[in-house]
Amino acid sequence: MTPAPTPAGRPLEAAQAALAAEHAAAYGYGVIGARTAPERANEAREAHGAHLARRDALTRTVRELGGSPRPSEAAYTLPFAVRTPGDAERLAAEIEDRVAGAYSDLVRSAEGPLRREAADALSAAALRAARWRGVGVAFPGLAERSGRARTS
Repeated sequence: MTPAPTPAGRPLEAAQAALAAEHAAAYGYGVIGARTAPERANEAREAHGAHLARRDALTRTVRELGGSPRPSEAAYTLPFAVRTPGDAERLAAEIEDRVAGAYSDLVRSAEGPLRREAADALSAAALRAARWRGVGVAFPGLAERSGRARTS
């Protein structure tokens, strides 16, 4: 059994998880960009750029917290096959939900400027998810957790 992280280690653990989510998002947006409808290509490019910027900022944050940033994986397993523009939009919304969940954990564990940055990132991911999905959720960052809890 793994011991519970110390209070000082929780922000680092949450920052590492958010960094992993950003790595996966950057990969996912590569697939989305290849499959999205032409009228949404700019939106996909902007989201990809936003995730790259957040990834780079989190890499610095992890170092500042005394950790060694997790590298990205060579590839990530997608939750479903992405063959159509509709599939790409569904994937984008799911990626943003997952990213929001990771930042939700960072908001809970961090303080000060890091907490504010995490809240901003959570908000940005929730807005992108709502745009891709066409509707928002009541508690961004928590919706997918409650869905997993119901199916577990």
